[in-house]
Amino acid sequence: MNALRAWLAATLLLPLAGFAAEGMWTLDNLPAKAMQKSVGFTPDAAWVNKVMQSSARLGNGCSGSFVSKDGLVLTNHHCARNCIQELSTAKADLIKDGFLAKTREAELRCPALEINRLEEITDVSAKVDAATKGKTGEAFAKAKKAEIAALESTCTGTPKTARKCEVVTLYQGGRYHLYRYHRFDDVRLAFAPEEAIAFFGGDPDNFNFPRFDLDMSLLRVYENDAPAKVASFFPLKPEGAAEGEATFITGHPGSTQRDLTMAQLEFLRDVALPQRLMLSSEYRGYLARYRTEGAEQSRVATDDFFGIENGLKVRKGQLEALQDPEVFAFKKQQETELRAYVNKNAKLKKDYGSAWDEIAKAQITARNIYWEHRMLEGGNGFYSKYFDAARTVLRAAEERAKPNAERLEEFGDARLPQLEQHLLSTAPVYPEYEKATLAYSLTKLREYLSPDHPMVKAVLGKDSPETVAARLVDGTKLGDLATRKALWEGGKKAVDESRDPFIELARKVDGAARALRKTYEDEVKAVETKNAGKIAAARFALKGTSVYPDATFTLRLSFGQVKGWEEKGKPVTPFTTIGGTFERETGADPFALPKSWFTARDNGSLNLSQPFNFVSTNDIIGGNSGSPVINKQAQIVGLVFDGNIRSLGGAYWYDERSNRAVSVHSGAISETLRTVYGAGVLADEMAGH
Repeated sequence: MNALRAWLAATLLLPLAGFAAEGMWTLDNLPAKAMQKSVGFTPDAAWVNKVMQSSARLGNGCSGSFVSKDGLVLTNHHCARNCIQELSTAKADLIKDGFLAKTREAELRCPALEINRLEEITDVSAKVDAATKGKTGEAFAKAKKAEIAALESTCTGTPKTARKCEVVTLYQGGRYHLYRYHRFDDVRLAFAPEEAIAFFGGDPDNFNFPRFDLDMSLLRVYENDAPAKVASFFPLKPEGAAEGEATFITGHPGSTQRDLTMAQLEFLRDVALPQRLMLSSEYRGYLARYRTEGAEQSRVATDDFFGIENGLKVRKGQLEALQDPEVFAFKKQQETELRAYVNKNAKLKKDYGSAWDEIAKAQITARNIYWEHRMLEGGNGFYSKYFDAARTVLRAAEERAKPNAERLEEFGDARLPQLEQHLLSTAPVYPEYEKATLAYSLTKLREYLSPDHPMVKAVLGKDSPETVAARLVDGTKLGDLATRKALWEGGKKAVDESRDPFIELARKVDGAARALRKTYEDEVKAVETKNAGKIAAARFALKGTSVYPDATFTLRLSFGQVKGWEEKGKPVTPFTTIGGTFERETGADPFALPKSWFTARDNGSLNLSQPFNFVSTNDIIGGNSGSPVINKQAQIVGLVFDGNIRSLGGAYWYDERSNRAVSVHSGAISETLRTVYGAGVLADEMAGH
């Protein structure tokens, strides 16, 4: 801690200091000079274009990359996990046993997964700023929403299924860019290893290093029922990268909060993160108990359990970062220096000086509505796929009848194809599991809002959560695809006539939930966005646009090198080997290897000295899962699947001394496909053969 304190003290002498490898940079604003100085490479336009065209974004919040001309996509196992789970049955558990399509005809279509490829970035800041100029609160929110909806709809054009457009808020409102994507909605599973090796070490090893995980899967995008032909892709280089070699990660980091104000960080530290940790911890315990009730209960709940455990560790690391006095002092000093710069200039002070105080006032509203908003609008009181479907069709019926500019953003014309794909998914729904999760969440609704809350009384009446959940699930028809399709296509008339109990529940909750959403959007989000735009303008005045924006689940590039770090005075080497996996193996979950790995070792085909996982200094965050690690020649040398424990504070700052990205080595991917899984055809395809 003394070393950290000394380092921070030195750093604070430099206004808004940065770090050598820090940054998740948009492709239209790469720091060429910094890249040359740090890793000895300045990308040209052709290299940047190849990176853009070869990168993939999964609609479920992950990244990936095209790795062959025939639409093969490399990503993590945990990124394809929903698809794998939805394709599994009690008799064919693809999560547990893995999957390999022997031919392309045997590849299995994912029920609700889409993949996007970025095609174009356009700066539309002037249009959004003009539409919102002079407006505040509700007027600001409406004008912004209307302009964004118009820009996205015009960009998407017709047909809407093959193109996707999103207006992205950058620098917390300082810039607005329109991202146009090619949308692939036919995604098929080609390969997935067994969970035992894809998540070897389980939660104990998660966000730690050394690691020994084959956290990979292979998907393929199709168009017109045939593998899509793609012009740009990253070939796999089995040799990987050497220690000290430059590495580039191109992916879609989900969200960082490095540009938030102190008031916003205090809200996260004191309210949002502790409360979410408490709620998630309780739910983890409930799911853990449910999974002990039988093999089928364990199977159907495993995906949710995995997500809860992972999220808990992430939020715990984020909270610890914000609770670190030195880190918080660092963030406070950054804000103090920028505010002092603004206050020294009369015009800047007039234009931007009140921004921080306005955001602080909005946090009071955020605190006051926090639990009602989470439970009713956020859905934490209704853990049920049936409820999600009911709310979707209920709101779609109302929203689609409005002009595009006036709708809730998720029902805008540009976003309807993805919404429809999810609603009409063929993925199975398990009624007994729905009863269990809904009953649990209804107990939390009552607990956090109180038995006397009007919505709790309306939902539960005099019945127990278990009784209500059973009645709703037993009476619903929303598990039937034809029923959901009829409600979606039938519009308001069909939904108004429906007496499905989950539709009735969604109706009962909708008025209060919408009112909370409106309060949040008008009195919190709109205030934050408008004033964050002012703070961004002040930052631009000081530093120009030579700073990167917070992550927004849009394509970014980070640069670094393969490098270990020092932990408690001891060096951590950057590589592990396949042989080290067997040394770590105990025979008991989560350190039990699948039989296929012992077979490959015992017959002598598996190269035990092959590097398996490695770390690099690249700046990443959640959403980068599945990102390719490439070299200067745009060849894949690794596959990101995690960060080390130090990286969890990366939501708020980056420390190159210890923040590390953790990746599967490209050689381990090739080696295991060939020797463990008999998937040499896929390995050859990735190598460009």
